[in-house]
Amino acid sequence: MRVVQALRFGGPEVLVPGEAPDPAAGAGKVVVDVAVAGMTFVETQIRRGVDKWHARPSLPYVPGGLVAGHVSSVGARVDPAWLGRRVIAGTGETGGFAERAVAEVEELFPVPDGLGLPEAIALHSDGSTAQGLTETAGIGPGEWVLVEAAAGGVGSLLVQLARAAGARVLGAARGAHKLDLIRELGADAAVDYSEPAWTKRVLEATDGAGPDVVFDGVGGRIGRAAFEVTARGGRFSVHGASSGEVTLIDSADARSRGVDVIGIEQLFDFRPNVVRWAEQMMSQAATGLVRPIIGQTFPLERAADAHAAIEDRTAVGKTLLLI
Repeated sequence: MRVVQALRFGGPEVLVPGEAPDPAAGAGKVVVDVAVAGMTFVETQIRRGVDKWHARPSLPYVPGGLVAGHVSSVGARVDPAWLGRRVIAGTGETGGFAERAVAEVEELFPVPDGLGLPEAIALHSDGSTAQGLTETAGIGPGEWVLVEAAAGGVGSLLVQLARAAGARVLGAARGAHKLDLIRELGADAAVDYSEPAWTKRVLEATDGAGPDVVFDGVGGRIGRAAFEVTARGGRFSVHGASSGEVTLIDSADARSRGVDVIGIEQLFDFRPNVVRWAEQMMSQAATGLVRPIIGQTFPLERAADAHAAIEDRTAVGKTLLLI
């Protein structure tokens, strides 16, 4: 079967198409014929060998931790009723950039009828994260919510969920194309955080009070600047570090500013709720309340280009491989 492997740690160019033996379904496992492979920013950092949150995979390895497709074979102790079903499957940390992938039966999520596999995988991964973040932070009607990286996979869904909760939304991103998308999603204002005075625009939009809730997916100087304008009594929720540096806030500093900081560690507690949140997101998508933004797709052989698009900030919404 066709696969893409990382032959060493480094830039996108280390991802090379190749061949591998077809996998077999062991006990408690299934083989999925992959139609769509998802990817995340974190996976690009694992490929570079710089991610601080996951163990380095053994080289060479096949990237990709989440796929969507049809179950083509089942192993012992697996209900044969899974055969032929459309599913999302977690493969662990690796193995998704391939024509076929193995998954534990416990890692299967049935895709509802009427929902495309690309949309389903976006709603399962980024959607469950966005749902978890909003549930943890709590958003009240009329509150101002600032979403960093608001044109990304998670960010674009956070904008929509905040709007659905009755909040007023500020979306922050880089470049006119992304700002246009943020406005299209219903944000009350969009700001370009590549501009030096972007936080001044945030304060102006909120009549000087600052946002009540900040979703920080960027970190670094942008995350720190967003914290500095968070309203007293507000919540500062950290979920990413696309800048390469997680926003770390001293607890004394947070207390002095009256801000409740919800650290990136919150993500480690999300796993037990992923299925529930994914089901919620898919139900909301079915009613038209939210829609996943799939900004770009690539064939399997161009996995390196897909990773590059995520890293160089040209991608909007979710980036997927179509196999």
